[in-house]
Amino acid sequence: MDTGESNTGKGRPTPKRKEAQAGRKTGFSAPRDSKNARARERDARQQARAGLLAGDSRYFPTRDRGPVREYVRDQIDSRRTAGEFFIPGAIIVMVGALIPGKTIQSIVMAVWATLFVFVVFDTAIIGFRLRRSLPKLFPNDSSVKGAASYGALRALQLRRFRIPPPRIGAGGKPVKSKAAKNS
Repeated sequence: MDTGESNTGKGRPTPKRKEAQAGRKTGFSAPRDSKNARARERDARQQARAGLLAGDSRYFPTRDRGPVREYVRDQIDSRRTAGEFFIPGAIIVMVGALIPGKTIQSIVMAVWATLFVFVVFDTAIIGFRLRRSLPKLFPNDSSVKGAASYGALRALQLRRFRIPPPRIGAGGKPVKSKAAKNS
């Protein structure tokens, strides 16, 4: 006969209200040496940031890890993209928009529309190429799913602000690391 009890309980009795309230009142104690703990945290963050900027894969965020993302980054970084020219072009368009005159204004709007169409077209081509090539190169890898959008977003960034930094320059030549440049 079933008594209504199951064997999948929490394994301990429910505490009385008085015990539960007393447990909550004990509170959270601060670390004894918080100044040193903050200093260690700050040093760890600085080391992680330096490792990320140096291209050390141990410090990459989860979204940037793996051979698929590495391949996508190298494909995007090996060529010039329209996204690299979008922000400088937008600045030129904004400055041009401040100049009075209908002729100048119409030229500025034509440049703006052309730039926008060029960026959309280039981003679509990048996404299409990556969606076509990635399943062939990495047939059983589940991280292929968002890699095309990852590549398209990377292509929209200015090259010098890309994180992780490019390992390959435009044209396929390897990039010298910042550490090598300073020596």
